[in-house]
Amino acid sequence: MSKKKKTPSKQQKAGHLTLLGSGTTEYPDKPAAGILETFPNAFPNRDYLVKFTCPEFTSICPVTGQPDFGTITIEYMPDESCIESKSLKLYLGAYRNQGAFAESIVNQVLEDLVGACQPLSMVVTGDFTARGGITINVSAVYKLEEDEDFLNLLDDLDETDFPPDEED
Repeated sequence: MSKKKKTPSKQQKAGHLTLLGSGTTEYPDKPAAGILETFPNAFPNRDYLVKFTCPEFTSICPVTGQPDFGTITIEYMPDESCIESKSLKLYLGAYRNQGAFAESIVNQVLEDLVGACQPLSMVVTGDFTARGGITINVSAVYKLEEDEDFLNLLDDLDETDFPPDEED
């Protein structure tokens, strides 16, 4: 009689995820790297690009206290682990009450995400809506010294993924 191969449970596939499928959601008051969760990359020997887009990102101007709106885009080439999207949503949502400049936000998001999943490469871009007639676009890049594949992959993406700024 042959033994039937056991199928891994959802929890075994997901690793140590606590937020996804928990049935309850607690929204954090401020962003912290500890909110972020990861799961094992099923294809660690393959180079591929993961892209998250958060089109409803909000934060607070640290000087005026007025809300800032924008789109945060995260593109990364995973190594051994991937970012879990619900934890990312909660992490980014915690900036809603955070007073910070766009440049600080984008660089902190990059630092926290790199710390969480240790990717081969990552780009975090903040495309903030106009305030006082000026838009702010900030990109922060992380890549391992020996890894050029990620930047080559970004160069090869279709121009429609990154439309040019409108001209007057």
